[in-house]
Amino acid sequence: MTTTAERTEADAVPEPKRRRGLLVVLLGFGALFLVGCWAAWFLTIDDAFITFRYSANMADGHGPVWNVGEDPIEGFTNFLWMLWHVPFALIGVPLETVAKVTSLVLGIGILVMLVRAGHRGAGLLGALVAGGALVLFVPSYFHVTAGLETIAFAAVVLRAAIVGVNLVQGRPVRVWEPPVLLLLAGMIRPEGVLATVPAFLVWCWLGRRSGRTWALVAGVAVVGGAYFGWRWSYFGHPFPNTFYVKFGNLDSGSVWLETTAWLVAPLLVLTAFLLFRKASRGAGLVLCSVVLLTGMTYAVSGPTMDYLHRFAFHAFPVLCLGAGLAMAQLGRRWIAAVTGAVAVGWVAVTGAESADLPVIANYGPDLQRAHVAIGKGLANAKVPESARSLAVSDAGAIPYYSGWKSIDYIGLNDEAIAHGASPNDVVKAVRPTVIVVTARGPGQTPGWAYGLVVPEVARDYQLVADVQMRDGYYQEVLALPEHAASIRAAVAASVDEAQRRNDPGRYEDTVDRWLDRLRAQLPGG
Repeated sequence: MTTTAERTEADAVPEPKRRRGLLVVLLGFGALFLVGCWAAWFLTIDDAFITFRYSANMADGHGPVWNVGEDPIEGFTNFLWMLWHVPFALIGVPLETVAKVTSLVLGIGILVMLVRAGHRGAGLLGALVAGGALVLFVPSYFHVTAGLETIAFAAVVLRAAIVGVNLVQGRPVRVWEPPVLLLLAGMIRPEGVLATVPAFLVWCWLGRRSGRTWALVAGVAVVGGAYFGWRWSYFGHPFPNTFYVKFGNLDSGSVWLETTAWLVAPLLVLTAFLLFRKASRGAGLVLCSVVLLTGMTYAVSGPTMDYLHRFAFHAFPVLCLGAGLAMAQLGRRWIAAVTGAVAVGWVAVTGAESADLPVIANYGPDLQRAHVAIGKGLANAKVPESARSLAVSDAGAIPYYSGWKSIDYIGLNDEAIAHGASPNDVVKAVRPTVIVVTARGPGQTPGWAYGLVVPEVARDYQLVADVQMRDGYYQEVLALPEHAASIRAAVAASVDEAQRRNDPGRYEDTVDRWLDRLRAQLPGG
């Protein structure tokens, strides 16, 4: 059913002019999107290197393992994203670059999908609201460049939501698309099955009398079941290791839910508003179901490392679309225009005011001069292969660049710790050559770190490096005495070079430092 607002616009604006308007919006938003990605390009989040380590080990023929020669551990939640990087690791392409370029392409795809779907459902205003909410939301750009699967997952979820909307509105869809999207989402992240199941169920219901539908359903069951069975058999557990560390933190999940609801409040209201109009009720049911099922997982797990609302972003483009489609249901054009401007302005402000923006805006160079530098220093240290072992809490760049066997004493990449073993006992039993702990200042070795009683575990270790990442955040490198001199020299050389090349002398968490860095990159800066 076509609304009055849609008919009025369609009758008043000739098709060529509508197409030109859509093209102008796409080009304008596209240019802004590229500038935003450039401004955030320096960022790679530490957790991304966890996935890169598994990809590199698989490329080397060891399978997706954390430590070569040890039992497989599923310390990542993004199997397909990990697999995507394997061929690039084989030919020696930097995996950071692969992740960023892939997310950039998919991010542009998200923008195109939003603008086109918003335009189709609510005209030019719908396109402006759906696309504008994305490009003016500052966290969007950091999720593109961070190196994680965030953008890939959000792209698949959004596409599934659009397919679901098309189905309930009687538009043609590719018959294979809903089942393929279900598989892709479930292999990118386990909760992807929930996020894409609304479109899949609508497709099943509408095609219930078709043998082809049920043949594809059977194919999905076989492929998905085989993947799940292989994972369980290979890693020894039905869910990724991180599930056993994080799941069930309802208090943290409640905080996440409240924070997310405030962040996107107008988008949520507009998407829910679709339910109250007969013409848009089907689309509203699909979009609201996708948002609800996507967020439900995080509401009961209390996600950690939720920098710049990372987990909320999985459904953020769906909310952008919902707000765009709602423009056709608000009656008078001026009411829709004002409401759309408020919604877009709201997320622009809340995104820019994110509490962790100053940290993330400077995280890239900070990581380079601390974690990356330590990892490269360990790789260059004259330590025998048999002694190359370390224990670390920030289990990303340091293990990845060092190549050393690593104990992740938080437990994300350690099966025993994830299932209840004491980090203290695990580290003491292995007695690694190096232990890295986080400190608030130089020489301020903590007494306790994620279950590790540092004075007990590192009683006879020597402090060989105190590496500042940012104000109030240091990485202390402790080494066994017999290897301390070699490790001290190698890490010092690597850190000194990295400190000179990455915001030398500046450690404050401020947006101004980020902006100063960007100005320096401009011509004449």
